[in-house]
Amino acid sequence: MNIKRVVLIVMDGCGAGAAPDAAMFGDRGEDLGNTLVNTAVAVGGLNIPTLRKLGLGNVLELAGGEPLPYPIGSYGRLCPLSKGGKDTITGHWEMMGIILDTPFPTYPNGFLQEIIDPFCKAIGSDIIGNYTASGTEIIKQLGREHMETAKPIVYTSADSVFQIAAHEEVIPPDRLYEICHIARNILKGPHAVQRVIARPFLGNGPWDFKRTEHRKDFTLTPPENVLDHLAAAGVHTTGLGIVPEVFEGRGFSDAKRTQNNVEHFEALMLAMESNTELIFVNFEDFDMLYGHRNDPAGFAKALETFDGYTLAIMAKLKPTDLLIISADHGNDPTTPSTDHTREHVPILVYSPILQVGIDYGTRTPFSDIGATIAQVFGVALPSAGKSLIA
Repeated sequence: MNIKRVVLIVMDGCGAGAAPDAAMFGDRGEDLGNTLVNTAVAVGGLNIPTLRKLGLGNVLELAGGEPLPYPIGSYGRLCPLSKGGKDTITGHWEMMGIILDTPFPTYPNGFLQEIIDPFCKAIGSDIIGNYTASGTEIIKQLGREHMETAKPIVYTSADSVFQIAAHEEVIPPDRLYEICHIARNILKGPHAVQRVIARPFLGNGPWDFKRTEHRKDFTLTPPENVLDHLAAAGVHTTGLGIVPEVFEGRGFSDAKRTQNNVEHFEALMLAMESNTELIFVNFEDFDMLYGHRNDPAGFAKALETFDGYTLAIMAKLKPTDLLIISADHGNDPTTPSTDHTREHVPILVYSPILQVGIDYGTRTPFSDIGATIAQVFGVALPSAGKSLIA
């Protein structure tokens, strides 16, 4: 194997059509997701020449361009296998070979008192909220009450998350992180949610409140996976954005908590100048800023900006580099729901020294990505998944 470095990019929320088991995860009727295709239709076409050149327009019928006769990348879709959910943790873990047989707990009617009571006792305060809500909407609804009472806002979503919102001038981020640590220690056993998330915000009133970039995720400890095997073999791995937090920091030689697509791109370009062997980065603005807010125009603009990033990244690739672009789940901004969608994800693979234009079709599971990386670096392959470049 002549590949010396892998750049793995996750386009957060950029699903590629409903998975066969989507109904099991609450996606039915109008909420059945097809994120990239529906976004392209909603805006009258996407201007993404670089991603099309890699084969994205060959695997999906994307308004704004025809399939290319000779794409330079190999392309296809990956179908999720893990039953953990339709979210960031499940998707990223599956990429690295972790297949979950059962879903994580969710709380569509709010958290039980057996959770809330010990949490309030441990933090020395009551809470407000405790229902399912959009993160931007709940601070509009409860932000003023929070500022007047100093009670943290607790809420959840369709995903397995315990989210705590607090105004930074009422509960500073460091204290909010302490509160999240307390929640993480309580949420174990049958209530072991995937993530406890700190959601700081600022502003003076309902329409002025805005979440800041001091978000922090407190995840469950992942089972052994490809990243552990790479670390044991001495492979230098760099994690950017939310990725290290998704794996509880394990397996990474370097980690940088960048907060938005611009920061992710800048950090990725710097990492490509180093001697790191695997760069693993998540670009979450598609999901966080536009999918969850039902904003197809914003989603499309972010895709077109990312297309420019991809061109710059490809220009920086060495002959022995391997670029993999995929996603972790869907988040269709054109559906009535603001939740994630259970979808296939695109898979684009490119290296200057690999055969081009291979149509992978639809493959299962996401762990084909981890198997590919494991093959490159000569470590144990995950139990599920086959290399894309075997």
